[in-house]
Amino acid sequence: MGFKEKLSKYYSDSYLEKNGDRLTQLQGSVISIKVEEKTILWIFHKIQAFLIVKPERSKNVVKCRYKKHKWFKKPEFMKISQGHVVIVQGLKNIKSKKDPNDVVDIMNILNLTTKKDLVPVDHSKMKRQTQKMRNK
Repeated sequence: MGFKEKLSKYYSDSYLEKNGDRLTQLQGSVISIKVEEKTILWIFHKIQAFLIVKPERSKNVVKCRYKKHKWFKKPEFMKISQGHVVIVQGLKNIKSKKDPNDVVDIMNILNLTTKKDLVPVDHSKMKRQTQKMRNK
């Protein structure tokens, strides 16, 4: 193992130790989407997107939030329409008295209808892992 691999393994292990119980993934259809973009002095760009997803075989809905801030360059968000089937990967919020709502902070979105990703992922590795888990 090289230095890069050890460093990336260390960071991934510490991230999983810190947020492992909060990681979540849900698959369902998009009920509504709202994207807000703000620019401050033509320099600082903010984007905030809210998705309401209805998971498959469930009556409840889940509210998801995506936030991104960038200097100079405008952040991009993928095109999602109502009725698209998506897989949302993110972190559940820590329950607090100030914000009792259950909101998922989005890390990645896989749009199964248009076959697009928010953050590009190698799908061949994902398929291999799911096949290995099925065989066990």
